[in-house]
Amino acid sequence: MQKHILIVEDEPAIRDMLAFALRKGDFVPICAADGRQAQECIAERVPDLILLDWMLPGSSGLELARRWRRDATTRAIPIIMLTARGEENDRVGGLEAGVDDYVVKPFSARELLARIRAVLRRSREDDEDGSVQVGALRIDGAAHRVFADEAGTAQPIPMGPTEYRLLHFFMTHPERVYTRTQLLDHVWGGSVYVEERTVDVHIRRLRKTLEPHRLDAMVQTVRGAGYRFSTAV
Repeated sequence: MQKHILIVEDEPAIRDMLAFALRKGDFVPICAADGRQAQECIAERVPDLILLDWMLPGSSGLELARRWRRDATTRAIPIIMLTARGEENDRVGGLEAGVDDYVVKPFSARELLARIRAVLRRSREDDEDGSVQVGALRIDGAAHRVFADEAGTAQPIPMGPTEYRLLHFFMTHPERVYTRTQLLDHVWGGSVYVEERTVDVHIRRLRKTLEPHRLDAMVQTVRGAGYRFSTAV
């Protein structure tokens, strides 16, 4: 089944170019010029992935990414940010907003399609993961949901797809220290170029997600070595 990709881009020429590249790559493009049109498209059909321009009229791409990560309907949709901003702080800002990947303009259609397939492949692997429980944290792999067991009740913990993958890897490999490079290989995949600082950003976001349930201390920093997931806090 062909994957549906939502393009949120206000420049008609770029939007048409992206749609053409997606059709050549055997994807189905859905086009929106701003956040309002994007919401209408999502209401009509939830896409498999969103290509999101940083600079948009009205709500910026960052604002839309943050909004979609808070919404149950769009929380698990992978987002790739398209932008001319190449500075490290800008890339980190996009990641902290919940973006899964970041492509700096100008880029080739071949590079973009490779990034899309890599992100979709990681999401597909998430779906195939089983359930796991460590302490009060539980992942329902079939439902693709995370729960905190509190006072005999299961409290859902909403999180984005990258944090979900990171948590699942930690929970299936507890009590072992992993370097940033190892986490990049296991969680992001060795064939995808991602900076090591990306790991730190998503670790912070994962801890922030777990903090209301007092489970953030399970994600531990091992000074000079990397990160460990442990119930011994």
